[in-house]
Amino acid sequence: MTQHPEESPIHGSVQHLNPETMHKNPAFTQAITVTGPTRTIYIGGQDAVDADGNIVGKGDLAAQTRQVLKNLRLVLDAAGARPEHIIKWNIYLVQGQSFQAGYEAFQEFWGRQPNPPIITGMFVAGLAHPDFLVEIDAIAVVPA
Repeated sequence: MTQHPEESPIHGSVQHLNPETMHKNPAFTQAITVTGPTRTIYIGGQDAVDADGNIVGKGDLAAQTRQVLKNLRLVLDAAGARPEHIIKWNIYLVQGQSFQAGYEAFQEFWGRQPNPPIITGMFVAGLAHPDFLVEIDAIAVVPA
């Protein structure tokens, strides 16, 4: 089982687990364990809305995904965390949208981080506003 601890157990640790008996995908990790003193940040569903409440990228999944990820980064910054602290993403995509277009925008944000988070992607009938095409929530863990 591949394990990648980020901190010592005394200060808290986050371990990315990918059993050798399972397919290893560079886009996500199979499981993550968190032990010891840490700070957990639960980020509510973010939509493609700018600071003035305007919907960004109407009809454009890639543009909306970039705005959603910008909003997630702003929340992380406010919480004193970074993207690499994210251990879990939930991605809600309106049915009929191309997962690939959103994934490319996600890869721009995530880059080549060595330990990808756990990801759950799901197609939904709709979101809180009919112009929203994607919503993402996340959990981040910052070792103490």
